[in-house]
Amino acid sequence: MSASQPNVQRAAFDEVMVPTYAPAAFIPVRGEGSRVWDQADREYVDFAGGIAVSALGHGHPALINALTEQAGKLWHVSNIYTNEPALRLARKLVDHTFADRVFFANSGAEANEAACKLARRYGHDVSGGSRYEIVAATNSFHGRTLFTVSVGGQPKYSDGFGPKIEGIRHVPYNDLAALEAVVSDKTCAVILEPIQGEGGVLPADQAYLEGARRLCDAHGALLIFDEVQSGVGRSGHLYAYQHYGVVPDILTTAKSIGGGFPLAAMLTTEKVAQHFSAGVHGSTYGGNPLGCAVGAALLDIVATPETLAGVAARHQRFVAGLEQLNARYGLFQQIRGLGLLIGAVLNDSWKGRAKDIVTAANEEGLMILQAGPDVLRMAPSLIISETDIDEGLARLDRALARLTQG
Repeated sequence: MSASQPNVQRAAFDEVMVPTYAPAAFIPVRGEGSRVWDQADREYVDFAGGIAVSALGHGHPALINALTEQAGKLWHVSNIYTNEPALRLARKLVDHTFADRVFFANSGAEANEAACKLARRYGHDVSGGSRYEIVAATNSFHGRTLFTVSVGGQPKYSDGFGPKIEGIRHVPYNDLAALEAVVSDKTCAVILEPIQGEGGVLPADQAYLEGARRLCDAHGALLIFDEVQSGVGRSGHLYAYQHYGVVPDILTTAKSIGGGFPLAAMLTTEKVAQHFSAGVHGSTYGGNPLGCAVGAALLDIVATPETLAGVAARHQRFVAGLEQLNARYGLFQQIRGLGLLIGAVLNDSWKGRAKDIVTAANEEGLMILQAGPDVLRMAPSLIISETDIDEGLARLDRALARLTQG
């Protein structure tokens, strides 16, 4: 560490940071591919991917080149002007998806905020104000703004902040009958994650998403897919809606789209986009040239048959390895998910202990996630090597052996 940079330790977090997080005991300082090193130069295999963000792992040359080249040209101009990287990335997203129009933001929460505001504005414009309700799934997650936590349907995130946003209704996920019971001519939008991420890595049923599309069409409502976690190749398709063959009116994308650089987007159709006229919504940093240059370079790699087929192959290797561990330790009642968003659901005797497994895995040199207290979650690089998959599973094996024997 250079003399100009003071030494920092994990204890500093508890002294100077707002206590909204409880980070691990070690501090990562360097990464390459799917390996990470901490301050003590201890190596970890990365199955966490920065919570489904590091789509091409750490230090990918194409992303470094795109960032450094753009950094030498132009960092920021705001949306008083446009910029070339934003236009290039928007064109790529339009070419690869159902969408006609793109709105750039910095995070999944901002993209979902924009989606919900657009749906409300659309409903207001087409109905004279009578169509404003948003229907969402319980145990979903759409971000941390007041609007998006209200939409999310998890009281632990939305309670305690005073009056909530009105006109939001929640129904159980994957329950089409429950959805049918609440969608009405007051509904401006139904918002769903094709794969519930924070809610436990739970994929939607095919009939559920098809039914949601039919209900929205029948009542003049918009269908919003939150693909913040499931998008950009993570499902084995560029976006998970393509796996299901169900096309939304609005789609949100973040996390993997920037490969680690803060970047997000809301995609929509020409018809819907026209309800966001100049000045109705905005973002100072949205469409930042640095982020969009990185996003365009990443999309050129991810949106290829080779990369997407590789995700499917890696999924099979992960599942096979997890099933072998389960045969040995009997911890999981189900292994679910699509592509490289995988959840191992703990059985009754291990319920509530996902955090214990994450901590033990860290101690064995593995970075891994949980999705609630009962699900172990993996969201690694889309191009993680077979060697790193096998080594990470071996480290998880050692962690589970210690826990079960202890």
